[in-house]
Amino acid sequence: MIMKQVASGEGLRRQLHKARLYLCVDASLGEAGTLDLIREAIDGGVDIVQLRDKTLSARDELALLEKTRQICVDRGALYAVNDRADLALLTGAQVFHTGQDDLPIPAIRQLLGPEVLLGRSTHSRQQAAAAAADPEIDYFCIGPVWETPTKPGRPAVGLDTVAAVAAMTSAEPTARPWFAIGGIDAELLPGVLAAGAERIVVVRAITRSDDPSAAAARLRAGLS
Repeated sequence: MIMKQVASGEGLRRQLHKARLYLCVDASLGEAGTLDLIREAIDGGVDIVQLRDKTLSARDELALLEKTRQICVDRGALYAVNDRADLALLTGAQVFHTGQDDLPIPAIRQLLGPEVLLGRSTHSRQQAAAAAADPEIDYFCIGPVWETPTKPGRPAVGLDTVAAVAAMTSAEPTARPWFAIGGIDAELLPGVLAAGAERIVVVRAITRSDDPSAAAARLRAGLS
């Protein structure tokens, strides 16, 4: 396996700042179904795609990530990997996302280099503030806004926390991008936007839709 070349970090960061709609998808539809869904979602307006499926073997995940990356590159979306720094390195991930208990950011930078965009999940105002203050983190997510089966047992942070993060970042003219995540769909999106979020991460709002492209387009229109 040959490591892929990662594009310029500055170019990726400009693309990240323009991004509004981030999709996390698993492989429950099988390889062909998953790849078709990713194509349709990007065509509908998804800006970033993260394939995340802990049920896959490392070999199968690597093969599917390779194909996911190619679709993202061909269609102009950012390609993200979650948790697995080794697979991110092997597939030339443009974005690498981690949780609070994963590798420390300095260790990730040592492994992946300065060009890869680094994201962090946060679940409280304090964690969001820490991520916002870390110069090595390129973006962070706050959530879950509502409880969601994709994160069982994780308590919802609510719209008040989204509003607090929005107020915190609005005071910083050079604030990094951040995304609201957790239970968001087209019906709930207006409330998230009213709280001050400009970017969202979704799963079921697109993956459970009969028409992923239309679902993505509806969300993207609401975010424009």
